[in-house]
Amino acid sequence: MLKVQGLSVGYDEKAIVEKIDFHVDTGEFFGILGPNGSGKTTLLKALSGVLSHTAGKITLNGKNLSEYAAKELAKLIAVLPQNSSHSFSYSVKETVMLGRYPHQQGLFKSISSHDEDIVFEAMTQTGVEGLHHRKLDELSGGEKQRVFLAQALAQEPRVILLDEPTNHLDLSFQKSLLELLKKQTKERNLTVVSIFHDLNLASLYCDRLLLLQNGRSRVVDHPEEVLKEQHIKEVYGTEVHKQAHPHVAKPQIVILPDVKAEENHLAAGEKYLNIAPETITYKSPVPMKCMSSGVIGSGFGWFKNVVNRHVSPHYNCTDYKSDMIKFLKESEFDPSFTVGMMTAVNMEDVEYGTYRFNEHSIFVVVTAGVGNAVDVTESEMSPQEIKPGTINTWVIINGKLSDEAFIEALVTSTEAKVRAMQDQKVYDRRTGTLATGTPTDSILIASTHQGTDYPFAGSITPLGRLIGKGVFQVTKNAIESYRNRMNKPN
Repeated sequence: MLKVQGLSVGYDEKAIVEKIDFHVDTGEFFGILGPNGSGKTTLLKALSGVLSHTAGKITLNGKNLSEYAAKELAKLIAVLPQNSSHSFSYSVKETVMLGRYPHQQGLFKSISSHDEDIVFEAMTQTGVEGLHHRKLDELSGGEKQRVFLAQALAQEPRVILLDEPTNHLDLSFQKSLLELLKKQTKERNLTVVSIFHDLNLASLYCDRLLLLQNGRSRVVDHPEEVLKEQHIKEVYGTEVHKQAHPHVAKPQIVILPDVKAEENHLAAGEKYLNIAPETITYKSPVPMKCMSSGVIGSGFGWFKNVVNRHVSPHYNCTDYKSDMIKFLKESEFDPSFTVGMMTAVNMEDVEYGTYRFNEHSIFVVVTAGVGNAVDVTESEMSPQEIKPGTINTWVIINGKLSDEAFIEALVTSTEAKVRAMQDQKVYDRRTGTLATGTPTDSILIASTHQGTDYPFAGSITPLGRLIGKGVFQVTKNAIESYRNRMNKPN
């Protein structure tokens, strides 16, 4: 559809964009990225035919852009600039109707019923149909932006060029606008080329991206490649971290601030633990990066508090999340900063310990009841109802864990828990086989995010060996405490 070869563009003989090569396919959503002054808007003006290029060429459908007559080109390309400085007092409908100009014929150009239908559809798609009688100069910046997008769509172009289309728009309209454009690429084969400042929006909606650096192409590829940390760090001059979007297969970029917390390398330990008849709580002096299966705070997140709440073995689990949130608030814990778990085990059975080896240190807390222990390999033969978690394991690590290290710490902890159950000869009563856990075990892996960097935490690493030793010993002690109490005469 659109092909750029060796393109150089500038002003007053000064090159702003140099030796750019890329193509945009029909129906593609193509994004242009780069810091201020990198040449994004200059490139877009060249693509629209407004700005002549000093070298190279731009072809549209195989024909040189300069060979198109102005009206012919207007039927193929529509442009939505970054700042529309129109100050006239046209109505919204009249402004959108201007998009029909390239399609009108004759000396006395009249508005046909087809023009009316196209304009109404464009206004409806952009959510401005209710503003059709309003004057343009009465509207907010975001409303004007949507009006000019409607004008561009009314033009029925094959290609639409946009310079930061989400500028002035709130979150809901950013999403609706980009969803609309994406839908147009799929349903009408509209080709979209857009400048973005927001890297994450560009990643979510664009098929491919061009990253400009000082007027030259740094990389042209799919978002996963373009948004690599090294590219963004070098082009924008700032530290970033790339991570996966939680719901779609697209990368997201987060800025890493230079602010550093006051370091306390031993922020995990017994002095932050409190044991009461109804709760076991841990109040960290620093925010901890956590991975957990808690009732509240599950998945990855940053938390300062961990709460293990005692409930009845017959606790109704129907609305456990709302109930847990209510409990935390009543106990003066902010649910936004708390990992919350439940257990039917008596809190007096809790066991914990600090384990150190050279510069490595961890703190482990376990509550374990094994009355409903199961062998996971046989559990499908005898399904059980959901009950409060029985073996709850906390592993709090002094150090900075990578995502890989979190996962390996989870695996290592689970292996150590199973080994402790084998050591204590815990059996699944229904099958007579050695148990591997209980139906609703919960686990927390927490990192103080201070001190030593841990890229890995498998059993071959010093940290992994410490986790294996600590979880095994504390789980074993917790099972013994549980059994001793259960065997006491009434």
